[in-house]
Amino acid sequence: MLPVSRATVTYVAELLHRDQQMRGTRRGRRRLRPFDQAVLFCRWLVDAIRMRQLAVDNVIGLKTAYRYIHETLDVLAGQVPSLVGALLAARTAGHSHVMIDGTLIATDRVSVKGPTAGVNLWWSGKHHHHGGNIQVVTAPDGWPIWVSPVRPGREHDTTCARAHPGLLDSLTAWRDEEHAVLADLGYEGERGRLTCPTKHVKGQNLTEDQACSNALHSTTRAVAERGNSLLKNTFKALKHVTLCPWRIGAIVAAALIVLHREHDRTT
Repeated sequence: MLPVSRATVTYVAELLHRDQQMRGTRRGRRRLRPFDQAVLFCRWLVDAIRMRQLAVDNVIGLKTAYRYIHETLDVLAGQVPSLVGALLAARTAGHSHVMIDGTLIATDRVSVKGPTAGVNLWWSGKHHHHGGNIQVVTAPDGWPIWVSPVRPGREHDTTCARAHPGLLDSLTAWRDEEHAVLADLGYEGERGRLTCPTKHVKGQNLTEDQACSNALHSTTRAVAERGNSLLKNTFKALKHVTLCPWRIGAIVAAALIVLHREHDRTT
């Protein structure tokens, strides 16, 4: 049984076939056909089948299996819409707001020195785990419509958002009197661009209006977590990445495209 629909696998295979044609790959030079390669990739992405098992099942070498995975990742990641395009589609769909939230994609231990002495670049102090930070923009019901490239896990959500060229500018341009971008207190430093709750300061009580606003914000934004959960629970390869951590962005982007194809929904 395929872990996804045949239509989705066929879509991935068509993209691979088109890519091979563009690169001038000669017929009979590859061990697997595009469809078989697409099946191999979907088994890895959805069920996190071990690479050695995939190599054995397809009678190919381990290096070849890895190469097929990386090829498919690059092809699918190239299909991800730009943030501007995703926001335009969200407005066309009639969404009154979108939400942004960061999530950590766990990885194996990665020994890379960070900018601060004694701190590992990929170690998240918040989650107490190595991983990469991905920014996810979701529709009002928590459906993911855009994902960012990866940033090292040690970076705060605000730092990551600022590091992605055009991310905050695009969200700011989308806002007006009828449209908002909701975020949690992790983005407090960008309160001027994003709609964040009021932070509770020790020794000071929130006003009645502030408490009411925070409750409304929390209730509305809570479903943003659904986008992160939907990606991680649907695609087991995102539970724990064993590839190079810099490939996390491509993996999440590929997962987003497969998710959209499976449910025939982008916004």
